[in-house]
Amino acid sequence: AGLGAALAAKRRPLVVTWHNAVITRGLRGGASRLAERIVARAADVTLAASEDLAARAAAVGAADVRLAPVAAPLLPPPTRGRAAVRAELRVGADTPLVLSVGRLHPQKGYDVLIAAAARWRELRPRPAVVIAGQGPSYLDLTARISATRAPVTLLGHRDDVADLLEAADLAVVTSVWEARQLFAQEAMRAGVPLVATAVGGLPGLVGDAAVLVPPGDVDALDQAVRRLLDDPRERARYARRGADQAATWPTPQETLDHVRSVYAELAEAGATRRRRGRGVDG
Repeated sequence: AGLGAALAAKRRPLVVTWHNAVITRGLRGGASRLAERIVARAADVTLAASEDLAARAAAVGAADVRLAPVAAPLLPPPTRGRAAVRAELRVGADTPLVLSVGRLHPQKGYDVLIAAAARWRELRPRPAVVIAGQGPSYLDLTARISATRAPVTLLGHRDDVADLLEAADLAVVTSVWEARQLFAQEAMRAGVPLVATAVGGLPGLVGDAAVLVPPGDVDALDQAVRRLLDDPRERARYARRGADQAATWPTPQETLDHVRSVYAELAEAGATRRRRGRGVDG
């Protein structure tokens, strides 16, 4: 979309928001990186959803780069209690429930979560891991779960994430890359302690209010989850930190106001240039 706008914009002011990094390789990755450079140099203002995207845009030639954090839409309040949701999922009252939500895609690193979960079969009580979402990796992940006998259930598409968070003891994000991951925001707002990978914009998003682990590191994820499941007081501390950190994030309305202000700024600058061109300002 940014490339199409850059080619069509001509003399019109152009604002492009970067939400994703190029993580693919080969011909497709090379073409995407070329498009990055064209778009970065064509845009009057580049808005970046995370600090690493801002740095990348500047590195490939963007003249005016501004951080524009994206707020996750606020979830509605849960409609069911913890016990009702756990009953649906067939998870006992004393069973730790680990939740992840996201598209079933290699970027999300769910193979790492499944590998770690397979080790948790030895724990007593044994945690239950549920992943809500759908996507192209469904068959591969199903095969991994079956082969490793991991205590993981793929729930498919869900529109009751607030209810799932109400029932969860721990939230996990295992992505290879994210800007301001929406589920991480939802979990922390809900006061659910979070373990996440230290990639992209996640460290800046969560600060010290979540446990960060390296991407692709099954050992680190395993140890982080075990530590939190073994220590209810530590989970409670991270739950409080998460809610406090979430209170510092921009609201959806503030996100919208910020973007509108950039367009207004460029529109006014363009109007001023046109008036000067006509000699109105002397």
